[in-house]
Amino acid sequence: MNYVLRRLLMFPLVMLGVSVFVFVAIRLVPGDAITAMLGTESGLLTPAQRESLAAYFGLDQNWVVQYGRWLIGLLQGDLGLSVTYGQPVSQIIMERFPLTLELALLSMLIALLIGLPAGVFAATRVERPSDLVVRIFAMIGQSTPNFVLALLAIYVLSVGFGTLPTMGRFVPLTEDPLGNLAQLILPALALGTAFAAAVTRISRAAMLDILGEDYVRTARSKGFSQSYVIWRHALPNALIPVVTLSGVEFGYLLGGAVIVEQIFALPGLGRVVLDAILQRDYALVQGVVLFIAFNFLVVNLIVDLAYAALDPRIRYGES
Repeated sequence: MNYVLRRLLMFPLVMLGVSVFVFVAIRLVPGDAITAMLGTESGLLTPAQRESLAAYFGLDQNWVVQYGRWLIGLLQGDLGLSVTYGQPVSQIIMERFPLTLELALLSMLIALLIGLPAGVFAATRVERPSDLVVRIFAMIGQSTPNFVLALLAIYVLSVGFGTLPTMGRFVPLTEDPLGNLAQLILPALALGTAFAAAVTRISRAAMLDILGEDYVRTARSKGFSQSYVIWRHALPNALIPVVTLSGVEFGYLLGGAVIVEQIFALPGLGRVVLDAILQRDYALVQGVVLFIAFNFLVVNLIVDLAYAALDPRIRYGES
């Protein structure tokens, strides 16, 4: 409990650092919200009109004042107003996050269902032809970007079956489960298959190390079956590097798979933050990046706690 409390106390400091970084970084991008919003018409503005718009968007003050205003609002639970959507940033995040969360969970499920059995299978048949085949497919999967898999999936559907996946809007799972699955299964397969290759290689390497341990040989000498030794004794200890990798990848997925969401026209967090950067929507970029950073912190904490659950030798907060 002391460990968890210490980690939670670190959250505000990390979030403060992230807030300063993203605040400065987005303002270093050439252009401003007025130019991005009006385009070429911004050149027709008179100095008085530009000053009026700058005051309206809060761009007439220096960065320190702008950051102070935003930070005060943030401490009060106000992430600001998006100039692109004309809505509170918190509302936009809550509308787009369910899609990103579901896509991340579905992608992780696919990756683990493919990668873990493949890694265990290869480790138990080391240096055999089947092991070589698994390793080749894993290397191909890791070296192929997920957006290439997404484009291939669309190409196969359009050319081979004369159809295209559902794009452009998000159907909630509670409203239409089949429609929701039809919309997310292809992007989830594109993301999950690419990540499954990494899971396969990590789980294979971890299993090879564990299978050489003394307690595994002891379990075999007691007459336990091969499958029992692998799944009951070896696999739980081999899961620690897989959990680490999965935690990092899940954090990235919660931040939005920008290219895949763009290809399938999914209105998730990835597309939102990309559009916000292009539109110089400072409040939206800052709010989404902070939300993503918070997700990363929570996922990393859960991963650290999962270590202790998987390996009893790991104890936090004890001497």
